[in-house]
Formats: sequence, structure tokens, C-alpha cells
Amino acid sequence: MIITISGLPGTGTTTASKLLQEKTGMEFISSGEIFRSIAAELGLSLADFGKLAETDVSYDHQIDDRQKELSKTKDNLILEGRLAGHMSLEVPPGKKILRVLLKAPLETRVRRIMNREQANSSFKFELEQTKTREESERVRYDMYYGIDISDLMIYDLVIDSSKFDPETIVDIIMKAADF
Repeated sequence: MIITISGLPGTGTTTASKLLQEKTGMEFISSGEIFRSIAAELGLSLADFGKLAETDVSYDHQIDDRQKELSKTKDNLILEGRLAGHMSLEVPPGKKILRVLLKAPLETRVRRIMNREQANSSFKFELEQTKTREESERVRYDMYYGIDISDLMIYDLVIDSSKFDPETIVDIIMKAADF
């Protein structure tokens, strides 16, 4: 079984993935953590690193190629990331996969991001940073892969994470995955 959990920043993909890992014992791989660690190593904000990644495709390909390979070769895996559902489209026949998308209103996501990153800046500043980052990602995904991230057709399950707590979200995912 492979479960992909995708969503924009602040939708709760990492929280849901970690909780799902605890409940199922499945291995968890996060592309967001990889992306954040590269940005930190370079001393860049996520928005600035996103702009850099627009000019150097190697950063996205490093993360995405790893997810593609893992989805083909491993079982009992949770892949979390903006494109995790798309990167798992080449899963061999017979392998069970559930593609999940979490969504939430922009304002909710910005508040969650501020809490997660313990941002001491204004809501307005973080809102603009988030919009810039998301536009950068939208441009890169379209340019590099021809993916329109607003197209939800590949997902088996779409959950509004502003309507449920993390435990309930994971319960929904487990039910859909037949755990």
C-alpha cells in the first residue's frame, strides 16, 4: 500500500502523515522537509529558495525523482508533498495506492504556517510570502512537468482540513485505505 498526501503549505499534510505513520507503522517520506532543509542549508527563506528553484530545475527533480523511485520500489509507504500524487502515477500495476489531497482556506493556512514556523512577523507579511511561494511553485510545476496543481482529478480523496481535526482526517484516510 502506498498513500500519497498532497496539499498546499499549511493544509496539514505533514501532521496527517506523521499521525498516519504512528497509527499504521508505514514508512513516511516528506518532500517538504527535504525542500526546507535545502533552503536552510543555503540560508534562504522558502520564498527566496522557491525563486531560485525556478531557475534551477535540479532542486525539484532531486525530490521528485526520489518520490517516483520510492513509489515504484517500496511498499507500505506514506509519501507527503505537493506533487506526491502526481509523482506516483507510474506505480506498477497491482500495487495498491491511495492519493489524498488536503485543502484549507488561505487565511487558515497562513495562521498554521505562522504557528509552525513561530513567525514573529505580521499576518499580512506572511500572507504575501505564502502567495509568492505558491505562485512560484505553480509556475515551476507547470514549466517543469506540465502539471496544473489546481486540477484535482488524480486524487482519490479530497479533505478540507479546516473542517476536521488531525485525528479525524487520519481516520478518514485509514477508512478509505481499508485499514
